[in-house]
Amino acid sequence: MNEGVALSAIHAALHGAFVELVVVPAFPVRIRSVTLIDSDDLAAYAAPDADLCLVVGVPESEIVAWLEALALRSVENRPRAVMAKWADTSSAMQHAARQSGIALLSVHAQARWERLLSMIRSVLDHSKQQLDPEPAGEDTDLYGLAHTVASLTKGMVSIEDEWSHVLAYSASDDSADELRTLSILGREGPREYLDRLREWGVFDRIRRSDDVVEVPADDDLGIRRRLVVGIRTIPDDTGAATTVGSIWIQQGQQPISPDADRVLRGAAAVAARLVKRIRDAPNNEAVQIQRLLGARGGGVDVPSLAASLSISASGPVAVVGFAAIGDRVIVGLSSSLRLHASAFHRSSLATTIGDRVYVLFPGSSSGNAVESWTREVITRVESGTGIALRAAVAASIRTLSDTAAARFEVDRVLDRTTGENRVTTLAESRTSVLLGEIVELVGNHEQLIDPRIALLQRYDAKNDGVMTESLEAYLAHFGDVRAAAADLRVHPNTLRYRIKRVEDILGTNLGDPDDRVLIELQLRIARR
Repeated sequence: MNEGVALSAIHAALHGAFVELVVVPAFPVRIRSVTLIDSDDLAAYAAPDADLCLVVGVPESEIVAWLEALALRSVENRPRAVMAKWADTSSAMQHAARQSGIALLSVHAQARWERLLSMIRSVLDHSKQQLDPEPAGEDTDLYGLAHTVASLTKGMVSIEDEWSHVLAYSASDDSADELRTLSILGREGPREYLDRLREWGVFDRIRRSDDVVEVPADDDLGIRRRLVVGIRTIPDDTGAATTVGSIWIQQGQQPISPDADRVLRGAAAVAARLVKRIRDAPNNEAVQIQRLLGARGGGVDVPSLAASLSISASGPVAVVGFAAIGDRVIVGLSSSLRLHASAFHRSSLATTIGDRVYVLFPGSSSGNAVESWTREVITRVESGTGIALRAAVAASIRTLSDTAAARFEVDRVLDRTTGENRVTTLAESRTSVLLGEIVELVGNHEQLIDPRIALLQRYDAKNDGVMTESLEAYLAHFGDVRAAAADLRVHPNTLRYRIKRVEDILGTNLGDPDDRVLIELQLRIARR
């Protein structure tokens, strides 16, 4: 049985510089789950979705009123702890927390909620993994590794992913500089310093080799000396390795130990295994959501899954799938999308499958509201990261049992659209979806391929011709020679000659509707 994690352990993992424990109940507080709630959630709050509630963007007076209301309810209908941002914790808030028997934690004003949520979930997931015996000789987690490296090198350690997001860190002392503090809070360091790191080629060097790079102090910007090494995967058969992160040591009150280079190289090898294990083995909640979405095969006991995820098994559900436009990577945005979804709908669930992120909204019957939220999130993400997203929505799905079918619908749309409409549905994109599926279906059966198209393409290749291009323009303009010729920038008579030549090569009559449909379909298959 999972008894959760002691609140004191979560507080220690987050570090007192960023989260302050303000009110501690007399009895032990253990946390098994965490969620985000906002003003609307407080107004409609009936039973806790999680033991730990992160209260986002709520005025202090509303938090006090909410805590006072919780004091009148049974222990089972209260969260165990609450986190919120405020400059000075009022006596009224502290009193309300004590009266309700709820732990109260103050969060640093600059902390990013998605980073905080991700870190807490990492601590909870690690506790669940510890319920199963680990094989002898297995490595610890990233936080344990950061602590070990800090002890051996006498410095302050941060482990980051390839996007410079902090994954784990060791304890800080009073000599932690602004760069370290902002990084752990999920904020970007001083722009001048980051530009200097790029000028010095620090990021390029750790991506290209396993060498430890020394980064000197910058007194003007208040940045202390650092050492950094890239976290690189084991080279494949071609000798290529992928950089999946980095380990940084900031010099603290003591000088960094002389053998820090050796320690860092060893730590990078351990971290590479840990990162791979984390990415290859999704957390328990992610596995459950993926099963619900039909991504793990086999039958699904929906009522049991719903109970374990603290959602209703009855009622409608909406599913949104996100994908990047172009060759950008979306995986690193999953925590941000999860945060936005939780703020919109407190029972939302999110997970990553392949190169797509899926968000479920149990109990959501308003397709328009979900589509509006999706458009808003895409705008926010692109504004903040520069990564353009597209999305498909399957709304008003009848019950949770239909979730896998909804994900299949979302994938059909994402597979056959390009993002011209950033947010779309199967109903809105049915022509593109069905036509794309027909083209693929026909194209996968050799006996359905018309050899005359290949004959036309060989003619063009041999004669440096433009017959295929001319045919496509002619069909696109429904046989309007003048419009097609204008697009091709040729005289109409020139195009008429080309079309007559195409008919001779293909042995067909483009005035016949059946011939036109078949030829256009075959041209699409050839382009594919």
